[in-house]
Amino acid sequence: MAYKPKTLLEAIVYYSDPETCHKLIVSVIWPHCKGEAACRHCGVVGARYMKTVQRYKCYSCRKQFSIKVGTILEDSKLPLTKWLPAFWLIVNAKNGISSCELARALGNTQKSAWFVLHRIRYVLTTEQYEMLRGIVEVDESFLGGLEKFKHKNKKLHAGTGGVGKSVVLAFLQRGSGDVKRSKVVSKVIVGRNKETLQGHIKQIVEPGSTIYTDAFKSYQGLSEKYVHDFVDHALEYVKGKVSTNGIENFFCHLKRTMKGTYTKCEPFHLARYIDEQSFRHNHCDLNDSQRFAGVMNLISGKRLRYRELTKAYVAYYDQVMPRSYEAAESRGH
Repeated sequence: MAYKPKTLLEAIVYYSDPETCHKLIVSVIWPHCKGEAACRHCGVVGARYMKTVQRYKCYSCRKQFSIKVGTILEDSKLPLTKWLPAFWLIVNAKNGISSCELARALGNTQKSAWFVLHRIRYVLTTEQYEMLRGIVEVDESFLGGLEKFKHKNKKLHAGTGGVGKSVVLAFLQRGSGDVKRSKVVSKVIVGRNKETLQGHIKQIVEPGSTIYTDAFKSYQGLSEKYVHDFVDHALEYVKGKVSTNGIENFFCHLKRTMKGTYTKCEPFHLARYIDEQSFRHNHCDLNDSQRFAGVMNLISGKRLRYRELTKAYVAYYDQVMPRSYEAAESRGH
């Protein structure tokens, strides 16, 4: 059996060897090629690795390609000896890791570390899931800064509470019967009226399942397709088996992460941060090594360019903040 590091210290030492990192990526990208590489252009197995230039050459089509091509690492100048510890850190940090902290750990700039973290989050975001079934807890919450702490030219002057905040809807499938462990699915939504909330519920929860919510009026009417029960938090938090304590525990960890680690998160990037926390929750029964291995198996076939990542950022400040992009950039993102 191949050696697998179990702790962060072991991982840093083990993946400090470029050849070891190379072998891991090969086994992930081409698991059925018995350690050989398949050409990224024509698909023929048996491309030769040129160690001096760290590229492969296919003798069928005569083209060259890097091992990073076709993965989330494509067009990255960062060596694998830094990429793999970055993967290990973010998937195993309970409250996340900031770009400033990762930059200090890897010896890179904050901008580079920020892009690395978003690439990894993009891998976690694209994880597929089946419709939830059994007993499902549903709740929504607000994420964002308080109006009273905002600068006067940024205040909306439209009230308090959830004004100016993003709405996050989350589902927790309880572990019972053939469902071995709990599972969380979360997403950012626009508004929390009855039509919006129940529309997302119908997309994610299998009809006939049991749904537990709080007494929010937008959940009324779910009994047509689901076994719906709720708990009124003005009176109690648990009513027999009916409660939303599980999903509220998820929100507790999420808000601790957003307030303590990711202290400045733009609304258009929020979905990736939420999916990052959902991934850690859904794989909390694994150890650090298993969680790392699971993420590495997802890197193939995905790519995120920097201009795609910042496109929404530019559009947001062009529309919401009437100022130049350079002025917005100086504020940090």
